[in-house]
Amino acid sequence: MKIDKTNIDIIRELKEGKKSFKKIADQLSITENTVRTRVNNLQKEGVLEICGLVDPATLPDHRVVIIGIKLTEMNLVEKGEEISRLKGVISVNVVTGRYDLMILVLFKKGFGLLEFYTQEISNVDGIGSVETFVVYKSYNLKVPYIF
Repeated sequence: MKIDKTNIDIIRELKEGKKSFKKIADQLSITENTVRTRVNNLQKEGVLEICGLVDPATLPDHRVVIIGIKLTEMNLVEKGEEISRLKGVISVNVVTGRYDLMILVLFKKGFGLLEFYTQEISNVDGIGSVETFVVYKSYNLKVPYIF
């Protein structure tokens, strides 16, 4: 799918997720039907997902943690996909540097770091080491509520 300037402009306008297609069309000087069709196509192609996001700092008894993972083998994509399906995982990124994967995890009361490591990560073969970075304060971080 070709992502042109109009698609980028529509996506930018959708940063405010509840903005109507009519308002977007008026802002971009195109028809509401054009906006609707393009948004539907962007969603169908997997380019755009419209969802509610929450600031994790506002959720009582929730915490965000970033975990750096060093693998013992170089099947980065396979392991990334496997880890992305674990409970609490918001995102997995294949990265350069001293880690192979960086993951963002949301914890809640009753499912914290200990449970994640003992019930989830321990079941994934090929993990050499992990390093945990507890997020004390974040700016502009919004995540899907996954629990």
